[in-house]
This record gives sequence, C-alpha cells and structure tokens, in this order.
Amino acid sequence: MKISILIPVYNEEENLPLLYDELCAVATDADLDLEMIFVDDGSTDTSWEVVRRLADNDQRCVAIRFRRNFGQTAGLAAAIDHSTGDVLIPMDADLQNDPADIPRLLAALEEGYDVVSGWRKDRQDRLLSRRLPSVIANRLIARMTGVPIHDLGCSLKAYRREVLSGLRLYGDMHRFIAIYASWTGASVTELVVNHRSRRFGESKYGINRTFKVLMDMVTLKFLGGYTTRPIHFFGGLGAGLMAVAFAAVTAVVIEKIVWDTFVHKMSVLLLSSFLATASLLLVMMGLLAELIIRTWHESQDKPIYVSREVLNAPWVPADGTPRANDAVRSVAETRATSASE
Repeated sequence: MKISILIPVYNEEENLPLLYDELCAVATDADLDLEMIFVDDGSTDTSWEVVRRLADNDQRCVAIRFRRNFGQTAGLAAAIDHSTGDVLIPMDADLQNDPADIPRLLAALEEGYDVVSGWRKDRQDRLLSRRLPSVIANRLIARMTGVPIHDLGCSLKAYRREVLSGLRLYGDMHRFIAIYASWTGASVTELVVNHRSRRFGESKYGINRTFKVLMDMVTLKFLGGYTTRPIHFFGGLGAGLMAVAFAAVTAVVIEKIVWDTFVHKMSVLLLSSFLATASLLLVMMGLLAELIIRTWHESQDKPIYVSREVLNAPWVPADGTPRANDAVRSVAETRATSASE
C-alpha cells in the first residue's frame, strides 16, 4: 500500500527540514512506501528553496510551486492531483501535526474504515482566538450535517483514494471533505492525535476564520441537501420571511390603532427590516454564485490553481485516472519539450 502525504506550504522555511526528517523516520520505522507532496502556496520566504532541495535529494518528494497564493484548499487539491498513493494523508507543514500518528491512522483504516479524522483533543493553541471558536463551530456543523466529528479543522486525516475520486474542491471547503465522504456512503471514524505547540513561524489563521467557517457551513448545508431541490431551501426562507412580514404588518396596525403611531415614524423598525432583507438576499446570491462558479470551473475543466514549477511528479497517474489538472500538465509538458528542443 503506497501512502501519499499531502503538505500545503506557506512560509514554513524553518519547519520543513524537521518535518521531512520526521516523515522519513516514520517511513523507516513502520516500513511504509511513502511519497511526500509539498505544495508551495506562494510563499514569500525561502520555503520553495527548501522544498526544491528536498526534491533534488529524494525522489520520494514531489515539489509543486504555485504562481501565487491560492489558499490551502487549492494546495490540497494540487497535492491530490499529483499523488499516486492508495491512501492520502493531508497534514500541516508547521510541525503541529505529529507524523508519528500516521501508522495509527493506517491501522484504523485497516479496521475497515474509509476515512480516519484526527481529533486534537488536547489542542496546543490559544483558547479565545483558536480553541473556543473551533469547538463552537464544530458542534454547530456536527448538528447541521449529522456527522459527529469533533475536529474538522484538524488537517491530519487519512483517506482511501477511492473516497476522493471525482471530488472537486473550491473556496475553503477542504475542511469538510470528511463530511462529503460520509454523505456519499464512506465509513468515517475519529482518532485522537497528538497536537504540538508551534515552534517556528506564525499561525496563518486568526479569529476572522470563524466567520468564514460559518459561511462555508451554510454553503455545505445547501450543497449537501438542496442542490437537486433548491426550491425547498429558498421556498422555506421565503415562507419564513412572509411570516415575519405578516407579523410586522400586524404590529404596525396595532401600533396605529392603540397608540396612533405612523409607520414612517418607526425609523429603527424600517432600517432593521431593510438590513435583514438585504442580508438574506446577499446570502442567497452567494449560494447561487457558489453553484455558478462550480459550473464555470467544471464545464471548462479549469483547475483552481496554476503551477509555476513541478518536480518529481509523474504526468500520468499510476492508476490511469484523469485528474482535474491533466490539461495543465499537458501544456506544461509540451512547453518543457519545446524548451529542450
């Protein structure tokens, strides 16, 4: 069984050599057939030079360099596209995920599961800005989706390749892959993993990430339950608004009859009604835009990232399955051939 370690990288120059050494040690100790796919997501430090050096010295290292910063989801998508393993294991490049947990994830897969999701039960992050918002968001998502995972934000997971077959990632939806897999019938379990304090560099996420996760949660719920019947979603919102509007009209009539108050004098009520309606319209426009952008990408087979340089990656996957970026590979291969001629 070949294992692909998927590692998006953004400004982690000090952590990368240590992570590589730990992965090599795990591969040797557990006798694993391992490939390491590093995706430099537009780093502004020397991360690419470190990754290039690793790829030059070890053919097990695949190095991909983006033309600019496309985000963690794009980095993970590129790593999946260039992987050849039977099992795919994403992890962060900041050394907070422990490579020593990889054999434990594989052992859980051997029990018959399709997805093993890491759970940072003893998380080594700041309480107010990282841990508390994460706990609240994870509980809301588990309640909305019906998939009881405690820590969707943990990058360290293990997937059988067939679970990710045909999966297209957009936006920041990488954290919800386990939920998508569960909805398609994959068996999912959790495993408590070790979480370490950051030694070098700074975290790339802050408290503003919580709001983005909540917006992604609305998108997830819509895509998971209403893509084939959107009228149930938008019709339900419309019915709710109609009920609120009827209640507001009733209140205005009562105000007029009892206190002789004209509605044009209730400026706060008018403003709140306008803002509530506008916010709902924006949310619905966002959901429709999510569907449109997916159609735009998939109808033209456009990847969500553009690579500047790829090292040690085979252009044709071992299983022969077309990937989302095969067109990009063909163009790059043609250019490389022309340059050599």
